[in-house]
Amino acid sequence: MLRIYEEELEIPAAEGHRGLLPYLDEMVRRHLHTGLRAVRFAITETTADHYKCELGVLSGLLDDQLEHTCSTFDYAPRVTCNGDAFNAVLLVPTGIGSSIGGHAGDANPVARLLASVCDTLITHPNVVNASDINDLPENGLYVEGSVITRVLMGISGVQRVRTNRVLVVIDEHSDKTFTDVAINAVSAARASYGLSCPAVIRLEPPVYMKSVYASSGRAVGVVERLEGLLDVLEEYQGRYDALALSTQIDVPPNYHVDYYTARGAMINPWGGVEALLTHAISSMYDKPAAHAPMLESQEVASIELGPVDPRMAAEEISSCFLMCVLRGLQRSPRLVKDVRAGNRPGVLTAADISCLVIPDGCVGLPTLAALEQGIPVIAVRENKNIMRNDLAVFPWTPGQLHIVENYWEAAGVMAALKAGIDPVSVRRPLADTLHMKRANR
Repeated sequence: MLRIYEEELEIPAAEGHRGLLPYLDEMVRRHLHTGLRAVRFAITETTADHYKCELGVLSGLLDDQLEHTCSTFDYAPRVTCNGDAFNAVLLVPTGIGSSIGGHAGDANPVARLLASVCDTLITHPNVVNASDINDLPENGLYVEGSVITRVLMGISGVQRVRTNRVLVVIDEHSDKTFTDVAINAVSAARASYGLSCPAVIRLEPPVYMKSVYASSGRAVGVVERLEGLLDVLEEYQGRYDALALSTQIDVPPNYHVDYYTARGAMINPWGGVEALLTHAISSMYDKPAAHAPMLESQEVASIELGPVDPRMAAEEISSCFLMCVLRGLQRSPRLVKDVRAGNRPGVLTAADISCLVIPDGCVGLPTLAALEQGIPVIAVRENKNIMRNDLAVFPWTPGQLHIVENYWEAAGVMAALKAGIDPVSVRRPLADTLHMKRANR
């Protein structure tokens, strides 16, 4: 049986935290049994002695499926660095309670701000998906999180497209109202912004998704009954370029009230398991994928919450949550597995990435890849979250890590990097120039 789930493991710290990618790859391989594939990875806490890690695992794959499913730890160093354009990656990892971008597309303004100081902004659904709203900047690329990891790890590129054929797969809901709402959302997208959709497939039995919390507090989950979905994807091969999913997520009934009334104190329970599913699908099929939750019942739909935290309001006013996904996938870039294609027009690889912007404390494979690739990282303190990592302990090269207070400052550091000046040169006091005499032997 195909299954996606999370495992927790503690890994002894590497000396000086050096050589982490091959080291963590080896330790994860030792931990996983034969036939399992890692699809998501995060270090939730770093100490001098160990790393507390959480690992998304895909199990039950057949041999040929294993062969074609990308390993999340595959890595190739970039050999060049393109200075012709300034391209930034903006990440707000899903399920960690980020105060900005941890709820319902509430990092859209951040994306537009940072996009204004770069040539291309590469970001992922968690940043801009806001139910019926997706305000992706004109120079933005909407890329599934595992694909961003592959780009930064140097094993794939992304290529701009004019449009995608978006296959839509939804639950065959027991209440026809919710099935109809999803179909009407697709129709609205086709009529209002010209979405190309070859079909809406209603799955029976549906994929089973359950939200749970890890011991770190991260929102994660379990995904089962994937066989029907994979049969659809095989059947429609060649007729779609991107995949939109809308299925129910099993959560305790009280979560629908608790989450909204907690006003940010409760981590969004739905996003983590959504990320597990889309990471796995993108790793297996090399296509953009995004998920929107489907309401479970009329009782849930009719809950009256009154005015809610502004960060969650986009979800409160929607009955479907699918429009943002359709909008993002319409022009989500194509995955290019041959990184030698990086010299083709419109293909971006690790060599083209000028900086990575993250919430402070986040250490996943994108952060570790940037560390190894020599890509500048800008960490934002104001975007508080539950990760417990001190980024300063890692072996950055001088001037590679920039810890800033907020996204205003992040935009300033990006502007300085784009202008080719040392960001500290515009601050005061300016330290004395280091100089020393070296005697010849």
